Amino acid sequence: MTKVVNYISEAFEELKSNVTWPEWSEVQRYTIVVAVFSIVLALVTWGVDEFFAKALEGFFNWLKP
Repeated sequence: MTKVVNYISEAFEELKSNVTWPEWSEVQRYTIVVAVFSIVLALVTWGVDEFFAKALEGFFNWLKP
């Protein structure tokens, strides 16, 4: 158990002293970029799904006797 506690305390010390954290404004900017990209990707995926759904529906309606 001592090894686990020692590992966790060393990990926190590493995060505090050796990691370069970005500025808060940079984090906000990147968060906005990721959110916008996620929304755009979701809309594109939805559009492609709708397109193929309509295409398949039209194809199978065309096959009906």
